Amino acid sequence: MVNAFVLLKAEPGRIADLASELTELDGVAEVYSVAGEVDLVAIIRVRHHDDLAEVVTRRISSLAGVVETRTMIAFKAYSRHDLEALWSLGGE
Repeated sequence: MVNAFVLLKAEPGRIADLASELTELDGVAEVYSVAGEVDLVAIIRVRHHDDLAEVVTRRISSLAGVVETRTMIAFKAYSRHDLEALWSLGGE
């Protein structure tokens, strides 16, 4: 499984509609509107790197209102459970 985060800058009048359109794309698991340098963050989950390229460069980039994208590919996922186990000394 390939997980990635796509940071999107969007035309101001298209942010809400764009967020909804992104959720309809295969491979897009979640979309968040955010404050800061970007407007939306899309969480992508696909089986292969080629699928990631398809989602980002063909589908997301072609949507009306997308001004810029930056993609970060995740190497490893950590959960609270994983971190607690990592830092646990085994004693209670």
